[in-house]
Amino acid sequence: MFINCLAVGAGGFIGSILRYLVGNAIPNDFFPWGTLAINVVGSFALALIAGLVFRGTIDNESVSLMLRVGLCGGFTTMSTFSLEVVNLATRDAWLAALGYAVLTCVLCVAAAYAGGILAKG
Repeated sequence: MFINCLAVGAGGFIGSILRYLVGNAIPNDFFPWGTLAINVVGSFALALIAGLVFRGTIDNESVSLMLRVGLCGGFTTMSTFSLEVVNLATRDAWLAALGYAVLTCVLCVAAAYAGGILAKG
């Protein structure tokens, strides 16, 4: 259990730093493109990794937890997405808020589907 906790922590450390770097690299001037990209890439990666675990390609529990829970969990961000939707709405950018919410859901589910298909080989 302790090794798994360390693995999750290490993955979360890396994922959080990657989220910070990607979030700063993509401008969020009028629309939260950075968070959208992070969540779409993270959805794809999580589904791909989960598929590889299911296939047995990744068969080490600590590595699986590090990648799925730690890395992908630290990289993606539901809380930031939610806050950005609220911020857009409170600035009376209702169309942008709705578009962002719908676009995020559709693209993240599509990315997860693509990651799952890719993992099946």
